[in-house]
Amino acid sequence: MIELRFVQAFLDVGLGLKTIRNCLECARECVNDDRPFSTRRFKTDGRTIFLESLKHSGESELLDLKHRQYAFRQVVERTFRDLDFSEDSVARWRPFNGKESIVVDPSRAFGQPIAAEFGVPTVVLAEAVEAEGSIERVAMMFDASVGAVRDAMKFEESLRST
Repeated sequence: MIELRFVQAFLDVGLGLKTIRNCLECARECVNDDRPFSTRRFKTDGRTIFLESLKHSGESELLDLKHRQYAFRQVVERTFRDLDFSEDSVARWRPFNGKESIVVDPSRAFGQPIAAEFGVPTVVLAEAVEAEGSIERVAMMFDASVGAVRDAMKFEESLRST
């Protein structure tokens, strides 16, 4: 059952079944276990699955299971910097430069970007500022902080500029 949760979590972040199958086979070989995903040693960046293991020196290393090669931890870690983990999977993504004020959480607001503390979709806050002409007024209307409304506006602007 735990294995299925991992497979679902990997599917939820956009990995294909073929990639998951290949990574699972490689993981079985590496950890010598038929159910390797039942451990907490796996991470994903949405493109591949990494196995975290310890070297004899006690340092940890990351094995890219898709490409069957070790990855530079400091490079890969940057990929996970804006992700929040709960138990064994990604719970939320902080898409606005890693700031905690804006999150994408599948369990809130149908997974659309929201002001984290207040639960209001960023697009709603940004459009309200456009209509009202005042960040302070919108903050008061939605019982949100001025900072959260400002971040929502900047985030929505960054989406439009890409």
